[in-house]
Amino acid sequence: MSATPIHPHDPIEEIFPDLFMVRGSIPLNAMMKICRNMGIVRHAGELTLVNPLRLDEGEERELEKLGDVKRILRLGPMHGVDDPYYIARYGAELWAPGDSELYPEPKPDVYFGADTPPPFPDAEFFCFESSLQREAALLVRREGGVLFTCDGIQHYGDYRYCSLFARLMMPLIGFPKTTIVGPVWLKMMTPEDGSLEDDFRRLLDLDFEHLLSAHGSLLQGGAHANVERAVETAFAD
Repeated sequence: MSATPIHPHDPIEEIFPDLFMVRGSIPLNAMMKICRNMGIVRHAGELTLVNPLRLDEGEERELEKLGDVKRILRLGPMHGVDDPYYIARYGAELWAPGDSELYPEPKPDVYFGADTPPPFPDAEFFCFESSLQREAALLVRREGGVLFTCDGIQHYGDYRYCSLFARLMMPLIGFPKTTIVGPVWLKMMTPEDGSLEDDFRRLLDLDFEHLLSAHGSLLQGGAHANVERAVETAFAD
């Protein structure tokens, strides 16, 4: 079993019926620790972990009380450090929109696209079509629409779980306390002489009121308007 470390995290929180989240952390280096989030979708006793992160023993037992860990959903190519753990421990399927250069193994069991039915009802996938590596979002059509994203769209209501150095640096490097198009991701995933603006305009065709990105904090209410402002800001030039 993969021995990826367990980093500090919150207890599992039910944000809407059968939709849960865990807010946690991950160090990028000795000085820079940032927050990250895992979403959990429960349907018919099965759990789908969105942007997985490892839990401590106590919260892992709580996870198992919620249902059977059936699959993990990797939305972005720069995530995947904890995927092998869940595959080894639970035999979970790995769903992803494409391969990852950063985490080339394990390969996904299911490659999904925008036309692929999610493994639970009242949901759909969104896929960025112009990015250098495949990134996706998941829309769960409940409670006005809950959008799960990875690095492309992020929301920061606060900097909890970020190190002091990160709290000082993040506003200066493009991560203020608001909803943003991830600047590092945008730079890495935009083709030379290309643009991802059309992809983000398509994303705005989705109906959603809430947002849980892989980094930052949960945004309950007003998410579509916030994302629209973020897109306008990112592509203002």
